[in-house]
Amino acid sequence: MELLTGLICIGAAALGAAILYAILYNSLIGKKNQVEYAYSGIDVQLKKRHDLIPNLVATVKQYMEHERGLLERITELRSRAINPNLPEGERLQVEAALSGALRNLMIAVENYPQLRANENFMHLQASLNEIEEQIAAARRTYNAAVTDYNNAIEMFPTNLIASTMGLKRRTVFEAEEAERATPSVAQLFQR
Repeated sequence: MELLTGLICIGAAALGAAILYAILYNSLIGKKNQVEYAYSGIDVQLKKRHDLIPNLVATVKQYMEHERGLLERITELRSRAINPNLPEGERLQVEAALSGALRNLMIAVENYPQLRANENFMHLQASLNEIEEQIAAARRTYNAAVTDYNNAIEMFPTNLIASTMGLKRRTVFEAEEAERATPSVAQLFQR
């Protein structure tokens, strides 16, 4: 009788441990998949932006002879960003650089009143602004998912299971130094 009770206790403990392991394992898989889903949301918005850039550059190029270097930089960054073999970390850097170049382009446009009055440009600028807002929202969603995932793979007891699964920390989107700086009004009007 005592042997049977002992075996039942050991069996119950083993079953409880297996259930706990399954719950924690599934939780980690869910968090990993949430990060991938959030990244794909960013990817969709970035594709919209990538599709818009050639039209924007073509429209602006007609007016902005002095900004040729900036337009070439935007075109080059877009080409790099749409490369499917670009590693995730490098892609985040390229997309951040592309965002900065597009901001510089919108500032430079202020020197070209006839371009600002162009209906096609106005439509493209409005579309770009809308896409940039959607990218920002998608990045916030991604960062929340990555933070939740990183916490899960670093906190006990899920960190034990995460290490056996080979799960590694993911990088959140961060603003570049230039984006963090408060723009000087005098610099904006010097252009």
